[in-house]
Amino acid sequence: MLPALERERIFARAWQYVGHLVELGEGPGYVAARVGDIPVVVTRDRDGVLRAFLNVCRHRGSVLAAGAGARETLQCPYHAWTYGLDGTLKAAPRSNREPGFDCEGISLRPASVGTWGPFLFANPDPEAVPLADILGELPELVAATGVEVEQLQHHSRAESSVEANWKLVAENFLECYHCAVAHPGFSAVVDVSPDAYELASGDTFSSQFGPVRGNGSGLDTAGEVKRSQFHFLWPNTMINIFPGRTNLSIGPLLPAGPERTDRFLDYFFGSETDTAWIDELLAFDGQVGVEDKVLVENVQRGVASGLIERGRLLPDSERLIVDFQQRLQTALG
Repeated sequence: MLPALERERIFARAWQYVGHLVELGEGPGYVAARVGDIPVVVTRDRDGVLRAFLNVCRHRGSVLAAGAGARETLQCPYHAWTYGLDGTLKAAPRSNREPGFDCEGISLRPASVGTWGPFLFANPDPEAVPLADILGELPELVAATGVEVEQLQHHSRAESSVEANWKLVAENFLECYHCAVAHPGFSAVVDVSPDAYELASGDTFSSQFGPVRGNGSGLDTAGEVKRSQFHFLWPNTMINIFPGRTNLSIGPLLPAGPERTDRFLDYFFGSETDTAWIDELLAFDGQVGVEDKVLVENVQRGVASGLIERGRLLPDSERLIVDFQQRLQTALG
């Protein structure tokens, strides 16, 4: 469970990637997810209207839906209370035996939903600012590197867990100071030197831009995408674009306790990206992930020991971590 302060002041009002449109099927359907540790469900009805709700039954508080699928109702697994895709309660077994009980007026609590190309985002706050305001210039940055998100096709999802606090996992993503030491394969492809590897922070997201290393090796970088981009949409959504063929991966960090983080990463590619290159990219990125897991879990063990009061950051090389920590302090007050 998240600390109550983090849930209430960060994730209860946060936009987060939760899945992709294909998961909804061809017609009516739903996608269940969580924002931080807050359960949400996104639905699409017969008319194509997207909605989002807190994924908790109004009866006894059971989590309502799981997974994703094509269907026209959501039924609670506890007592079979059944809701339409507009969130309204349609049926409650034995309710006709209860004088004065009326399903009308009982609905799932609303949340906010937004899309960017094939990507689905949700926010537990029903009055959240529009997703487009949070994305800002991010779509233009992605398009400028040669990736048109509307043309992307979902390929696969990778799921994993890290035995570390979600904030430590985020901080690892937000710097490449460690790359030359800990990611030899990545550093053979991307120029991670401080004069070449660019860091940028914005109002709602931060970015890293890495050019292809001259005479690099380890990944075929010939293709439409000329340099890498790595974006972090506050508070927990990560976006990766590697040099080479058209590609993008996106996914959230999901707190699963004080010393555990669950995560998933959805991989998207262009329709003409060949299978061999996709396999090469997945193996390449998978190796980076294995290396990061070792690093972050080692940090968790060291931090948990309590042997140092606080770390010392390098204001230039780790300025995106500084930015992240400032956002945390502002949000948590």
